[in-house]
Amino acid sequence: MPIPKAELHVHVEGTLEPELAFALAARNGIALPYADAAALRDAYAFRDLQSFLDLYYRMTAVLRTERDFTELAESYLRRARADGVRHAEIFFDPQAHTARGVPFATVIDGLHAALADSRTRFGVSTGLIMCFLRDQSVDSALATLREAEPHLDKIIGVGLDSAEIDHPPAPFAPVFERARELGLHRVAHAGEEGPPGYVREALDVLEVERIDHGIAAILDRELVERLRVGRIPLTVCPFSNVRLRVIDHLGFHPLKRMLEAGLVVTVNSDDPAYFGGYVQENLEGVVAALDLTDDQIFTLARNSFEASFIDEETRAGYLAELDAWASGVGDGS
Repeated sequence: MPIPKAELHVHVEGTLEPELAFALAARNGIALPYADAAALRDAYAFRDLQSFLDLYYRMTAVLRTERDFTELAESYLRRARADGVRHAEIFFDPQAHTARGVPFATVIDGLHAALADSRTRFGVSTGLIMCFLRDQSVDSALATLREAEPHLDKIIGVGLDSAEIDHPPAPFAPVFERARELGLHRVAHAGEEGPPGYVREALDVLEVERIDHGIAAILDRELVERLRVGRIPLTVCPFSNVRLRVIDHLGFHPLKRMLEAGLVVTVNSDDPAYFGGYVQENLEGVVAALDLTDDQIFTLARNSFEASFIDEETRAGYLAELDAWASGVGDGS
Protein backbone atom coordinates (compact mmCIF):
# COMPACT_ATOMS: atom_id res chain seq x y z
CA MET A 1 0.00 0.00 0.00
CA PRO A 2 1.76 3.22 -1.14
CA ILE A 3 2.24 5.95 1.42
CA PRO A 4 -0.44 8.69 1.19
CA LYS A 5 0.97 11.74 -0.55
CA ALA A 6 0.26 14.86 -2.58
CA GLU A 7 1.75 15.48 -5.99
CA LEU A 8 2.55 19.15 -6.60
CA HIS A 9 4.60 19.09 -9.80
CA VAL A 10 3.08 17.23 -12.72
CA HIS A 11 2.35 18.58 -16.19
CA VAL A 12 -0.84 17.09 -17.56
CA GLU A 13 0.57 17.17 -21.08
CA GLY A 14 3.52 15.18 -19.74
CA THR A 15 1.22 12.33 -18.73
CA LEU A 16 0.38 11.58 -22.36
CA GLU A 17 1.35 7.94 -22.71
CA PRO A 18 2.24 6.73 -26.23
CA GLU A 19 -0.78 4.43 -26.40
CA LEU A 20 -3.15 7.29 -25.63
CA ALA A 21 -1.29 9.56 -28.04
CA PHE A 22 -1.87 7.08 -30.86
CA ALA A 23 -5.52 6.63 -29.90
CA LEU A 24 -6.13 10.38 -29.93
CA ALA A 25 -4.18 10.79 -33.17
CA ALA A 26 -6.37 8.17 -34.84
CA ARG A 27 -9.55 9.80 -33.57
CA ASN A 28 -8.46 13.24 -34.75
CA GLY A 29 -7.02 12.16 -38.09
CA ILE A 30 -3.42 13.05 -37.21
CA ALA A 31 -0.45 11.14 -38.58
CA LEU A 32 2.34 10.72 -36.05
CA PRO A 33 5.94 10.35 -37.32
CA TYR A 34 6.39 7.03 -35.47
CA ALA A 35 5.42 3.52 -36.50
CA ASP A 36 3.79 2.66 -33.18
CA ALA A 37 3.84 3.32 -29.43
CA ALA A 38 7.06 1.35 -28.98
CA ALA A 39 8.84 3.46 -31.60
CA LEU A 40 7.63 6.62 -29.88
CA ARG A 41 8.98 5.39 -26.55
CA ASP A 42 12.32 4.75 -28.22
CA ALA A 43 12.46 8.48 -28.99
CA TYR A 44 12.59 9.29 -25.27
CA ALA A 45 16.39 9.56 -25.19
CA PHE A 46 16.87 13.21 -24.30
CA ARG A 47 20.13 15.17 -24.37
CA ASP A 48 18.78 18.02 -22.26
CA LEU A 49 15.63 19.94 -21.40
CA GLN A 50 15.29 21.47 -24.87
CA SER A 51 15.46 18.14 -26.68
CA PHE A 52 12.65 16.90 -24.43
CA LEU A 53 10.57 20.04 -24.99
CA ASP A 54 10.86 19.69 -28.76
CA LEU A 55 9.15 16.28 -28.59
CA TYR A 56 6.78 17.29 -25.79
CA TYR A 57 5.32 20.19 -27.78
CA ARG A 58 5.19 18.13 -30.98
CA MET A 59 3.03 15.54 -29.23
CA THR A 60 0.48 18.11 -28.03
CA ALA A 61 -0.80 18.11 -31.63
CA VAL A 62 -3.00 15.10 -30.80
CA LEU A 63 -4.95 17.13 -28.21
CA ARG A 64 -7.76 18.89 -30.07
CA THR A 65 -11.10 18.56 -28.28
CA GLU A 66 -12.52 18.85 -24.78
CA ARG A 67 -12.88 15.08 -24.77
CA ASP A 68 -9.16 14.69 -25.49
CA PHE A 69 -8.18 16.83 -22.52
CA THR A 70 -10.71 15.10 -20.27
CA GLU A 71 -9.38 11.65 -21.17
CA LEU A 72 -5.81 12.81 -20.65
CA ALA A 73 -6.57 14.07 -17.15
CA GLU A 74 -8.62 11.00 -16.25
CA SER A 75 -5.78 8.74 -17.31
CA TYR A 76 -3.41 10.57 -14.94
CA LEU A 77 -5.90 10.53 -12.07
CA ARG A 78 -6.38 6.77 -12.31
CA ARG A 79 -2.64 6.29 -12.05
CA ALA A 80 -2.35 8.84 -9.23
CA ARG A 81 -4.92 6.94 -7.18
CA ALA A 82 -2.94 3.72 -7.61
CA ASP A 83 0.19 5.56 -6.43
CA GLY A 84 -1.39 6.68 -3.15
CA VAL A 85 -1.88 10.29 -4.28
CA ARG A 86 -4.61 11.96 -2.25
CA HIS A 87 -4.20 15.46 -3.68
CA ALA A 88 -2.74 16.64 -7.00
CA GLU A 89 -1.93 20.15 -8.15
CA ILE A 90 -1.69 19.78 -11.90
CA PHE A 91 0.07 22.09 -14.36
CA PHE A 92 -1.17 22.84 -17.87
CA ASP A 93 0.32 24.93 -20.69
CA PRO A 94 -2.47 26.80 -22.51
CA GLN A 95 -0.08 28.62 -24.85
CA ALA A 96 1.04 25.28 -26.29
CA HIS A 97 -2.55 24.73 -27.40
CA THR A 98 -3.89 28.18 -28.28
CA ALA A 99 -0.84 28.74 -30.52
CA ARG A 100 -2.05 25.89 -32.73
CA GLY A 101 -5.67 27.03 -32.83
CA VAL A 102 -7.22 25.17 -29.89
CA PRO A 103 -9.43 27.62 -27.95
CA PHE A 104 -8.51 28.32 -24.33
CA ALA A 105 -12.02 27.31 -23.25
CA THR A 106 -11.61 23.89 -24.91
CA VAL A 107 -8.49 23.22 -22.86
CA ILE A 108 -9.74 24.44 -19.50
CA ASP A 109 -13.25 22.99 -19.82
CA GLY A 110 -11.90 19.62 -20.91
CA LEU A 111 -9.52 19.41 -17.97
CA HIS A 112 -12.11 20.71 -15.53
CA ALA A 113 -14.57 18.01 -16.59
CA ALA A 114 -12.14 15.40 -15.24
CA LEU A 115 -11.04 17.33 -12.16
CA ALA A 116 -14.44 18.56 -10.98
CA ASP A 117 -15.51 15.19 -9.58
CA SER A 118 -12.07 13.64 -9.15
CA ARG A 119 -12.39 13.31 -5.40
CA THR A 120 -15.58 11.29 -5.79
CA ARG A 121 -14.42 9.16 -8.74
CA PHE A 122 -10.74 8.70 -7.93
CA GLY A 123 -10.33 9.70 -4.28
CA VAL A 124 -7.99 12.50 -5.35
CA SER A 125 -8.65 16.18 -4.66
CA THR A 126 -7.19 18.48 -7.29
CA GLY A 127 -6.12 21.99 -8.19
CA LEU A 128 -5.22 23.31 -11.62
CA ILE A 129 -2.19 25.58 -12.09
CA MET A 130 -1.85 27.48 -15.37
CA CYS A 131 1.76 27.80 -16.49
CA PHE A 132 3.27 30.45 -18.76
CA LEU A 133 5.96 29.46 -21.23
CA ARG A 134 9.08 31.43 -20.30
CA ASP A 135 10.53 31.11 -23.80
CA GLN A 136 7.56 33.06 -25.14
CA SER A 137 6.96 36.77 -24.62
CA VAL A 138 5.67 38.48 -21.51
CA ASP A 139 2.91 39.98 -23.68
CA SER A 140 1.81 36.47 -24.63
CA ALA A 141 1.70 35.49 -20.95
CA LEU A 142 -0.35 38.58 -20.07
CA ALA A 143 -2.76 37.85 -22.92
CA THR A 144 -3.12 34.27 -21.67
CA LEU A 145 -3.86 35.49 -18.16
CA ARG A 146 -6.52 37.85 -19.51
CA GLU A 147 -8.05 34.96 -21.44
CA ALA A 148 -8.12 32.93 -18.23
CA GLU A 149 -9.95 35.53 -16.14
CA PRO A 150 -13.48 34.27 -16.95
CA HIS A 151 -12.33 30.80 -15.83
CA LEU A 152 -10.66 31.62 -12.52
CA ASP A 153 -13.11 29.41 -10.66
CA LYS A 154 -11.30 26.48 -12.31
CA ILE A 155 -7.72 27.63 -11.59
CA ILE A 156 -5.92 27.88 -8.24
CA GLY A 157 -2.64 29.41 -9.39
CA VAL A 158 -0.11 30.26 -12.05
CA GLY A 159 3.37 28.97 -12.77
CA LEU A 160 6.34 29.52 -15.05
CA ASP A 161 7.85 26.64 -17.01
CA SER A 162 9.56 25.56 -20.26
CA ALA A 163 13.20 26.18 -21.29
CA GLU A 164 15.06 27.70 -18.34
CA ILE A 165 18.48 28.53 -19.81
CA ASP A 166 18.63 32.21 -20.85
CA HIS A 167 15.05 32.74 -19.69
CA PRO A 168 15.24 34.15 -16.14
CA PRO A 169 12.09 34.72 -14.09
CA ALA A 170 12.36 38.49 -13.61
CA PRO A 171 10.81 39.67 -16.90
CA PHE A 172 7.54 37.99 -15.92
CA ALA A 173 7.06 40.24 -12.87
CA PRO A 174 4.05 42.09 -14.40
CA VAL A 175 2.31 38.76 -15.09
CA PHE A 176 2.79 37.50 -11.56
CA GLU A 177 1.79 40.84 -10.07
CA ARG A 178 -1.51 40.66 -11.95
CA ALA A 179 -1.98 37.04 -10.86
CA ARG A 180 -1.46 38.14 -7.27
CA GLU A 181 -4.10 40.86 -7.71
CA LEU A 182 -6.48 38.19 -8.96
CA GLY A 183 -5.91 36.14 -5.81
CA LEU A 184 -4.04 33.30 -7.50
CA HIS A 185 -1.25 31.24 -5.97
CA ARG A 186 2.16 31.62 -7.62
CA VAL A 187 4.90 29.07 -8.30
CA ALA A 188 7.80 28.94 -10.76
CA HIS A 189 10.28 26.49 -12.22
CA ALA A 190 13.74 27.63 -11.18
CA GLY A 191 17.10 26.07 -10.44
CA GLU A 192 16.79 22.92 -12.53
CA GLU A 193 19.07 23.72 -15.45
CA GLY A 194 19.30 27.34 -14.33
CA PRO A 195 21.52 28.73 -11.54
CA PRO A 196 20.65 29.39 -7.89
CA GLY A 197 20.15 33.02 -8.86
CA TYR A 198 17.02 32.07 -10.77
CA VAL A 199 15.56 30.67 -7.54
CA ARG A 200 16.33 33.93 -5.78
CA GLU A 201 14.76 35.92 -8.64
CA ALA A 202 11.59 33.85 -8.50
CA LEU A 203 11.31 34.57 -4.78
CA ASP A 204 12.26 38.25 -4.84
CA VAL A 205 10.76 39.44 -8.13
CA LEU A 206 7.86 37.09 -8.80
CA GLU A 207 7.11 36.59 -5.07
CA VAL A 208 6.33 32.92 -5.59
CA GLU A 209 5.14 30.72 -2.75
CA ARG A 210 6.81 27.55 -3.98
CA ILE A 211 9.81 26.67 -6.16
CA ASP A 212 9.45 23.93 -8.77
CA HIS A 213 12.65 21.85 -9.03
CA GLY A 214 15.07 24.15 -7.15
CA ILE A 215 17.86 21.57 -6.91
CA ALA A 216 20.51 24.18 -7.79
CA ALA A 217 19.73 25.93 -4.50
CA ILE A 218 21.90 23.40 -2.67
CA LEU A 219 24.94 25.11 -4.24
CA ASP A 220 24.23 28.38 -2.39
CA ARG A 221 24.48 28.26 1.42
CA GLU A 222 22.73 31.57 1.97
CA LEU A 223 19.87 30.52 -0.29
CA VAL A 224 19.57 27.18 1.49
CA GLU A 225 19.27 29.00 4.80
CA ARG A 226 16.66 31.35 3.41
CA LEU A 227 14.59 28.45 2.07
CA ARG A 228 14.95 26.57 5.36
CA VAL A 229 13.98 29.46 7.61
CA GLY A 230 11.13 30.54 5.34
CA ARG A 231 9.84 26.97 4.95
CA ILE A 232 9.62 27.57 1.20
CA PRO A 233 8.73 24.28 -0.50
CA LEU A 234 10.69 22.72 -3.36
CA THR A 235 8.88 20.34 -5.72
CA VAL A 236 11.72 18.05 -6.77
CA CYS A 237 11.42 15.60 -9.69
CA PRO A 238 14.23 13.03 -9.45
CA PHE A 239 13.63 10.96 -12.60
CA SER A 240 13.25 14.13 -14.65
CA ASN A 241 16.60 15.44 -13.41
CA VAL A 242 18.33 12.25 -14.51
CA ARG A 243 16.55 11.82 -17.85
CA LEU A 244 17.32 15.43 -18.79
CA ARG A 245 20.99 15.01 -17.84
CA VAL A 246 20.87 17.58 -15.04
CA ILE A 247 22.01 14.81 -12.66
CA ASP A 248 24.23 12.01 -13.97
CA HIS A 249 22.78 9.24 -11.82
CA LEU A 250 20.00 8.95 -9.25
CA GLY A 251 22.60 8.05 -6.64
CA PHE A 252 24.12 11.53 -7.09
CA HIS A 253 20.83 13.37 -6.59
CA PRO A 254 20.99 16.11 -3.91
CA LEU A 255 17.54 15.29 -2.48
CA LYS A 256 18.91 13.60 0.64
CA ARG A 257 21.29 16.50 1.32
CA MET A 258 18.38 18.89 0.86
CA LEU A 259 16.36 16.95 3.42
CA GLU A 260 19.27 16.88 5.84
CA ALA A 261 19.62 20.65 5.41
CA GLY A 262 16.05 21.06 6.65
CA LEU A 263 14.50 22.07 3.33
CA VAL A 264 10.82 21.42 2.62
CA VAL A 265 11.42 18.95 -0.20
CA THR A 266 8.70 16.97 -1.98
CA VAL A 267 8.97 14.20 -4.58
CA ASN A 268 7.02 14.50 -7.84
CA SER A 269 6.93 13.03 -11.35
CA ASP A 270 7.05 16.13 -13.63
CA ASP A 271 6.35 14.51 -17.04
CA PRO A 272 6.01 10.84 -16.10
CA ALA A 273 5.07 9.45 -19.51
CA TYR A 274 8.39 10.73 -20.85
CA PHE A 275 10.66 10.19 -17.86
CA GLY A 276 9.95 6.58 -17.01
CA GLY A 277 7.97 6.77 -13.80
CA TYR A 278 5.05 8.27 -11.90
CA VAL A 279 5.33 9.68 -8.40
CA GLN A 280 5.49 6.38 -6.50
CA GLU A 281 8.22 5.11 -8.81
CA ASN A 282 10.15 8.34 -8.27
CA LEU A 283 9.83 7.88 -4.52
CA GLU A 284 10.89 4.24 -4.61
CA GLY A 285 13.80 5.16 -6.87
CA VAL A 286 15.28 7.75 -4.52
CA VAL A 287 14.61 5.58 -1.46
CA ALA A 288 16.76 2.85 -3.01
CA ALA A 289 19.41 5.06 -4.61
CA LEU A 290 19.91 7.39 -1.63
CA ASP A 291 19.17 4.92 1.18
CA LEU A 292 16.47 7.10 2.68
CA THR A 293 15.22 6.23 6.15
CA ASP A 294 11.60 5.60 7.08
CA ASP A 295 11.59 8.96 8.85
CA GLN A 296 12.80 10.71 5.69
CA ILE A 297 10.13 8.98 3.60
CA PHE A 298 7.49 10.10 6.08
CA THR A 299 8.90 13.65 6.01
CA LEU A 300 8.67 13.76 2.21
CA ALA A 301 5.02 12.71 2.34
CA ARG A 302 4.20 15.13 5.14
CA ASN A 303 5.96 17.94 3.28
CA SER A 304 3.80 17.26 0.23
CA PHE A 305 0.60 17.95 2.13
CA GLU A 306 2.04 20.90 4.05
CA ALA A 307 3.32 22.49 0.83
CA SER A 308 -0.01 22.15 -0.99
CA PHE A 309 -2.57 24.89 -1.51
CA ILE A 310 -5.43 23.02 0.20
CA ASP A 311 -7.50 24.42 3.06
CA GLU A 312 -6.48 23.64 6.60
CA GLU A 313 -9.36 21.26 7.30
CA THR A 314 -8.55 19.15 4.24
CA ARG A 315 -4.85 19.24 5.09
CA ALA A 316 -5.52 18.06 8.63
CA GLY A 317 -7.54 15.12 7.27
CA TYR A 318 -4.77 14.03 4.93
CA LEU A 319 -2.11 14.38 7.63
CA ALA A 320 -4.23 12.26 9.98
CA GLU A 321 -4.43 9.61 7.27
CA LEU A 322 -0.65 9.78 6.86
CA ASP A 323 -0.14 9.40 10.62
CA ALA A 324 -2.43 6.37 10.64
CA TRP A 325 -0.47 4.84 7.76
CA ALA A 326 2.79 5.39 9.63
CA SER A 327 1.36 3.74 12.74
CA GLY A 328 1.23 0.35 11.15
CA VAL A 329 0.04 0.37 7.56
CA GLY A 330 2.46 0.31 4.62
CA ASP A 331 5.99 -0.80 4.10
CA GLY A 332 8.07 2.39 4.18
CA SER A 333 7.72 3.45 0.56
